[in-house]
Amino acid sequence: MDAFQSGNPGSTTFRVERYPFYLLNRLVSRYNTIIDARLRAIALDIPSWRVLMILGEKSPRGARDIADAAVINLSTMTRILQRMSAAGLVETAKSGTDTRVTLVTLAPAGEAKLADARRVTAPVFEHLIAGLAPRDFERMIALLGQLYDNLDPLAP
Repeated sequence: MDAFQSGNPGSTTFRVERYPFYLLNRLVSRYNTIIDARLRAIALDIPSWRVLMILGEKSPRGARDIADAAVINLSTMTRILQRMSAAGLVETAKSGTDTRVTLVTLAPAGEAKLADARRVTAPVFEHLIAGLAPRDFERMIALLGQLYDNLDPLAP
């Protein structure tokens, strides 16, 4: 059997367990279930955690940049940022160079919450990669990037 055909939904030899998107969705669903429980224990939800992790890399950042990195549409991200601002986790301000841009900065309470989130989520990552060789991890990252790039010409 052709390896690609068994994962092709247009093929009569299609098998769901060979379909990359089924496997990716199954993995993400399991991961989110595990992470959600750990984050809720520290009074944090997944979207807010994504924002904290993104701002942990670089702060301040534009709201649109955060939305793109978090893979969340901008209107939803705006509501998330409003909630996080009200909770004191982030601070928002208009850009000095472009007033259409809202800059988001990690507040001290957000830095503390980020530290808590790292503490409760890091063991999940360590468990996830157990048994993988560094080269396998790097290859997986490269392959996921290649799959993403392959879809680029088809994106609206």
